[in-house]
Amino acid sequence: MPRSFDDDDAAAGGGAFRSRTVFSAAHVVADPFRTAAGAPAAVDWDATLAFRHHLWAHGLGVAEAMDTAQRGMGLDWAGASELIRRSAAEARSAGGRIACGVGTDQLTGAVSLSEVTAAYEEQLAVVEECGAQPVLMASRALAALAKTPDEYIDTYVRLLRQSSQPVILHWLGPMFDPQLTGYWGSEDLDVATGTFLEVISTHPDKVDGIKVSLLDAHREIQLRRRLPKGVRCYTGDDFNYPDLIAGDELGFSHALLGIFDPLAAIASAAVRTLDTGDIEGFRALLDPTVELSRHLFSTPTRFYKTGVVFLAWLSGHQSHFTMVGGLQSARSLPHLARAYELADTLGLFPDPSLAAFRMASLLSLHGVSQ
Repeated sequence: MPRSFDDDDAAAGGGAFRSRTVFSAAHVVADPFRTAAGAPAAVDWDATLAFRHHLWAHGLGVAEAMDTAQRGMGLDWAGASELIRRSAAEARSAGGRIACGVGTDQLTGAVSLSEVTAAYEEQLAVVEECGAQPVLMASRALAALAKTPDEYIDTYVRLLRQSSQPVILHWLGPMFDPQLTGYWGSEDLDVATGTFLEVISTHPDKVDGIKVSLLDAHREIQLRRRLPKGVRCYTGDDFNYPDLIAGDELGFSHALLGIFDPLAAIASAAVRTLDTGDIEGFRALLDPTVELSRHLFSTPTRFYKTGVVFLAWLSGHQSHFTMVGGLQSARSLPHLARAYELADTLGLFPDPSLAAFRMASLLSLHGVSQ
């Protein structure tokens, strides 16, 4: 029988991680009685905030209102801003770490770069007023309007100048959002990387770190080796995270990962093992999770949120499998069944009998007999 990881494991470690800074990008729990496809997000605030406490209990920081929370895929700015305010207040009460996404998704048909900058500024002010760390997210509006690398540089430099604290810069690849193709002014990733590094070099004191979600371990390693001293690399590579977090003789990545939403207990145990210097023990815990992560993030990658919420339901963190925007239908039944099998093999479910019952209920609903 695999070990079952549950919230009892949180009490065993205690305190913050010493060797790595680790965030989980957290999902939102829909209100099943008010949720409708195409309608504004209806969030179950009690269940959503309780899940953040689950992550903090395991020592993870919460990356709030990011793409895992269906930002731009069901969660609009009105919902995201309320989520940021509520979660930041809970973080203060719990002593938990929180970083929140700053974007431009309140715009509808922006026509100028100045409008994009103003939208970023509005959201930056909300996050800073709440006392959370800003994550400057990639902007669909900026990607649509900016024609040259210099236009990206000018926009980001203005935001860095205004930020009252060091931010995390987020580079989200087109596999997560096709509308971000050619971000930083070029589809040539070498050129785009040069622009990204130029932005950082203008105000390295205003950049805590970068979050890279390109699913390319070699590129991330090369990029982190070129960062100014003191600027962290937070891996967002849900395919290769054990290698990248473990690192090599020249450095390592911290983490800001969507897969650490369902893997919170295992991730916590692994990083606490790494804190002792036991890299083999760290890998023994985290390496077996990669198959599940690659399955959840399989093409089309942007629908990984469906698997994340599905596992939260099976794990008892929420009472239903309903998502804002109706995205519970974005993955096939065989995909979900395989996710259940892989998670069960890992000992991921605090109550395996509950997970089995809920899986059987879902199969029965679709006419599949056991």
